[in-house]
Amino acid sequence: MSHNNTNHKSQTSFRDLQSAIDAARDKRDELNQKTKDYINRLQDIESKIEDMISLARNKLKKKRDHWNNKVARLKDKKIEYKNLLHDLIVEKRNLERHMKQNSGEFIPTKKIERKIENMERRIETENLSLQEENAIIDQISHLAMQKHEQLGEDKSSELLKKEKQIEIVKINLDKIYEQLEKWSNKSQEYHNKMLNAYDKANALKEKKKGVEERLIENKKQADKYHEQYLSLLKKKKGRGRGRSYKQKKYSRRRSRKDERLEKIKRDKLATALEKQKAGKKLNIL
Repeated sequence: MSHNNTNHKSQTSFRDLQSAIDAARDKRDELNQKTKDYINRLQDIESKIEDMISLARNKLKKKRDHWNNKVARLKDKKIEYKNLLHDLIVEKRNLERHMKQNSGEFIPTKKIERKIENMERRIETENLSLQEENAIIDQISHLAMQKHEQLGEDKSSELLKKEKQIEIVKINLDKIYEQLEKWSNKSQEYHNKMLNAYDKANALKEKKKGVEERLIENKKQADKYHEQYLSLLKKKKGRGRGRSYKQKKYSRRRSRKDERLEKIKRDKLATALEKQKAGKKLNIL
């Protein structure tokens, strides 16, 4: 009876030990799978980081630089036109000064035209008496005659030519300023997009650090359960001396197989972690 009780206790203890071994192995395998999942997640994050950096560097930066170059060339053109405008204005003033010295009183043709337009507008819009209206008409006639006389002079024709040139240059400058604003906005648009892509890449790098920390902690836990598994397995071998040769042989064969498989997994995992530290592409599957 005592011998039977001893056998029963021994069998119970052996089953408990086997259960502990199975639990340690299952927990280790579960953590190893989580480690693989973490590594796969890191691969996905790294791929997204590469995509963001490639987008910023190879597409958005090139487009920004393209518009920057167009803006730079147009600014050079703007300087040319501003210098030309300055020269034309100086030439026009010199002509006016020369004509004033020769004719006593000289009014630029454009100024005469504006005066005539203002007087005509007064007649159309204001409630004038007949006497006031006739007086304005006389002034308009006088100005028109003065304009006609000035246009008949060579110097006046040259002055008119300068005024037209100045007007054309001003129109071109207005177009340049308008184009500069559009192209500068385009450049700024792609610059902002480029910065946004780099910001996303940096955010992903921070996320990657967090996953790496969890990966390392998870790996430590997996190693702990693996050591626990090996320790329990060794304990089981020590208690299995009373079993039959066939049972021992099967148990040893299974243990060696488990250890070989685990070693392969650990070697692959170690290689993957080394690659991860070196920033290389991972492939553990």
